[in-house]
Formats: sequence, C-alpha cells, structure tokens
Amino acid sequence: MKMKNKILILASVLLVSVFSCTDDFNDINQQPDALSTSDVSAKFFVTTLQQKLLRSTMVPLWYGDLLHPDQFCGQIAMGHSSYNWDGDFGWDYNSVLTDLGSWDWYANYNSTLTSYMNFVKEGGTLENDQYYALGLIMKGFYYHAFTDTFGMIPYSQASDPNIPLPVYDAQIDIYKGIIAELDEAIETIGDNQTTGEGVDQLAENDVIFNGNMQYWKQLANSLKLRIALRASGSTGENFSATAASEAVESGVLADTDALFEAFADETNIWEGSASYGDIWHGFSGVGRWKISQAMMNLLKENNDPRLEKIAKPSIGGTITIEKPTEGDNVALIDDHVAFLKSTLDNAGLVENTDYNWAETATNLTITMPENTNYVGIPSRLSGKIKSYMNGDLFSDPTDIVTQKTNEGSPIFPTILLTSADSHFMVAEAIVRGLISGDAETYYQIGLERAMALWGTSVSSDFLASDMGSLTGSNEEMLEKIATQRWLTNYTNGYESWAIVRDTGYPSTAVITSDNNDIISFAGELNGEYPQRLQYGTSVYTSNANNANQAVSTQGPDKMATKLWFAD
Repeated sequence: MKMKNKILILASVLLVSVFSCTDDFNDINQQPDALSTSDVSAKFFVTTLQQKLLRSTMVPLWYGDLLHPDQFCGQIAMGHSSYNWDGDFGWDYNSVLTDLGSWDWYANYNSTLTSYMNFVKEGGTLENDQYYALGLIMKGFYYHAFTDTFGMIPYSQASDPNIPLPVYDAQIDIYKGIIAELDEAIETIGDNQTTGEGVDQLAENDVIFNGNMQYWKQLANSLKLRIALRASGSTGENFSATAASEAVESGVLADTDALFEAFADETNIWEGSASYGDIWHGFSGVGRWKISQAMMNLLKENNDPRLEKIAKPSIGGTITIEKPTEGDNVALIDDHVAFLKSTLDNAGLVENTDYNWAETATNLTITMPENTNYVGIPSRLSGKIKSYMNGDLFSDPTDIVTQKTNEGSPIFPTILLTSADSHFMVAEAIVRGLISGDAETYYQIGLERAMALWGTSVSSDFLASDMGSLTGSNEEMLEKIATQRWLTNYTNGYESWAIVRDTGYPSTAVITSDNNDIISFAGELNGEYPQRLQYGTSVYTSNANNANQAVSTQGPDKMATKLWFAD
C-alpha cells in the first residue's frame, strides 16, 4: 500500500508540474503543456488516471455515491431515528449535492484524461500505443458512467482545445463512439502482454491489473458487452447484436476481477482518496446508513451465503418508541405503527419468536434478541415516520465496507467490473438472442465468481432457491440475471442504479411513492423513481446554449426524465 501511495504522490507532482488543466470542460478546453523531461515514462501517470476516476475524495463519495446512486439503486437506505436527516435526503433534488457530488467530479476528470491521452497518443511526448489503448478503455468507462448518470453530455468535442463550448451528444452516439474506441483499443493491444520494456514497462503503477495488457483487452470486451446489452432494444439501436457477439468471441473477463484496491493507509481523505468508512466513522456517526429492505430480503429469501458477508445482524434489545401527542403525526399513528410492523414481518421475522411486540396508547415496545436478526430498512422514508424507525432494529453494513482508512485493516475494493458480471452478461446476451450458447452454464459460473468476491461459495440451500438456477420464461430468466448483476455490483452504485433503470429489476428496488406520509414524494420527483441526475448548475452559465439544446432534445432537466437506454 505504501508503494501505491508513493506512485500517486509522484504522479500528482508530475501532473501539477506539466499539465495545464481545465476545471470544467464546459468552460474551455486547453492543450496541456509538453513534458520537458525525456526520461519520464507514461507509467507514472497511470495510477492517477485510475485513482481520479475510481477512488473519489470525501465530498464526491458522500454527496455523490452515498446520497444518490447507492440509495437510488435500492441497496442502502437512510431515514432511521439516529440519522441526522430525513430518509429522502438525496432523493429530493439539491443542487449543492449534485454539483459537488457528481457533476463536478465527472466533468473535471476530463482534464486528467485528456492530458494523459495527449501525452501517449501518436506524436505525443510519451507516445506509446499500449498506454494509449489503456487510456481509451478508461475513457470508455468514464463516458459510459457519465452519460448513464446525466444523459446527453459533451463527448465528441469535449477534449478539443479549439472548441471552447462543446455540444452535448445524444446518448446513442456516445455509446457508438465508446464502442468504436474500445474496438481500437482491443485491436491495438492484440497479443501484447505488456506496455513495453525498461522504463516503459507498466507494473505496480497499474493498480488494477499490474500491467497485464491481456486483462485490459478482456476488460474492454466486457465493457463493450455491457454497453451492447444496455443499448439493446432502445430507439434507433442497430448495433447491440454485433457488438455483443464480437465482445464474447474476442474474450471477456473470465476469472480475473477489475478492482481498485483501497489505499488502507491513505492519510488525505479530502484531497487523496476516501472510503465509505471515513464517512461512516466521521461526523460523530450522524450520517450512517443501513442495508436496505430490498437488498436484505433478496439475500434472505434465497439463502444467499453473502448475507453475513454484506450485513450485520440488528443490534436489537428492548426498544421503546413514544407515540406523538400533538401535531399532524398524531393522526398517522396507526398507519406508522402498521408500517413498522409490516417491515418486521416482511423481513421474515415471526412475532413472539423473533421479536416481541407490546403496544399501549402512549408507546410501543419491541424486544428483539441482540445481534441475531437481519432486517433491512425501507428506502426513501418520509421524515414523518422517522421516530418509529429506531436504528437498532435494522442491519448495518459489515466492517469491510465501513472500515476507516489508515487503520491497517482491509477495506472492500472499488469495483470497476467483475468476472462474475461478465459471465452474467454473457448469459443475458444468450437469453436475449444476441448470441448463441448455454446461458445456464454462464449463469452458474457467474454465481461462483460472485460468491468468491465476498469470500464465500455457492451453498446447497442457495442452489435450491429460486435464484439457484436459470429457469423459467425468458423474462423470468432476465429478472434473475439482472438481480444477480445488481447484487454483484453492490458498492458500485452508479452501475447498480443503471441496471435497475435499464431492466426494472429487482422490482423491489424501484422505489416510488403514492403515500407521502410513509415513503416520501421527494420534492420535484413527486413520487416517481429517479432516472438521472440533473446537470450541474454551472452549465447554464458556462455553456448555456448547448445545455439548453440538450434539454430540448432529451427532456426536462429533472431527475424523473428517462434516458435513452431506459425509455
């Protein structure tokens, strides 16, 4: 870990000294200055290229991942009695959260990416086709996540220093462009194993694959397959079958995961990189979240061996909840009590066996054995019901997810793309009729790889569950695959959210509301499910004409507006 930190520090110093960057590609694109040192290798910039996209600092991790996609995808939830805000915090549009958490983080990465690509491209100061291919793959991940979050964004003109105000490209064109550049990367890598010899050989500077270019080629194919599946069936799409077939034939990730290991000894969580645990243990614990009801119930209903790896049992004990005696919530007592009771029952708990329930006119007392029951909390809870949702009733994430940095303990890595997801995607492509093959075989390998990611294995009880085999109608099989992909991408909220928006599965993760007294309407969402994030407020001053043109084409700049791939 210390070596990786040294690499980041060196790369950062070099970046600062030689790059002339832009803060936002909506303002202006600038050409980076050329390197003046002939003996510097492109490898010194690779770690920063990866870290800047995959390992965010505190503000984007909190305001971005946790409050938006991690919640919207239905895997974690807030709103319990010990949480500092209501359960719809993040669901109800807040420009500060969107600007600092997501838009600025994504938009500003363009400078890091463009500078790197300019150095390693043909004719660049550090020209190297293998480093360029690696950059194209990183670029593909960047723009795919960016467009799937906001929709139309600057792409074709985003890195051109001669175009100060780039147009916003249609999502279908961005998808096509990414696939074309992935094809270029795949062809460029060919049979190459490394990036070169001597100072040009990429090893530990590549935190993901340690410089193995064949793994990068497989990763490019897996991303190509992901994009093909997401585009499949969307308006005007005519490339998904070809792209999927080419990706599988060329070879996707089979037994290697693309993970960015956390810097467990990171000391600068505000400017270097942060982990979920830095938020969990910071700020006196007021921002702690719970495992969601959707996630928990899926794991429990299918006897999933990952349950104990992902969630802790509820603290439990004797919990007394006082009923309100004045105000509007008095009229809601019966509804709120009934909802809490149904939450425990829907978790599979049996009254007088797993918990005791005693209710009087003034309070409610729940007695639950300590550290025994697994209970997920419902998502998007209204502030009106918050006092009933005592935090000790619901399950926390496990320590490997909430581990704070710089304490010498392991931290769950950042997921870029896993071999499990690759196998599930191949199974999906077969079921959709895009390619031929035995979907069940790929599904089973996907399950094995998914369990291994969490240090466990497929159990006989799980195999006997509904999720244990790929059976049923085509739609039922697609639901199983989507659900497993969603579970496999836990902690990769942007991708999990995209899976839900694209497929509608798992259906329990599509959180809408028709009762603001329990599940919040969430302001402008007005009960609808969030389909995108709104653009950063800066675009309406820095590149207003192009932003407004995108809105007129795509639809209102609101969270409920469906994107091309989900429509």
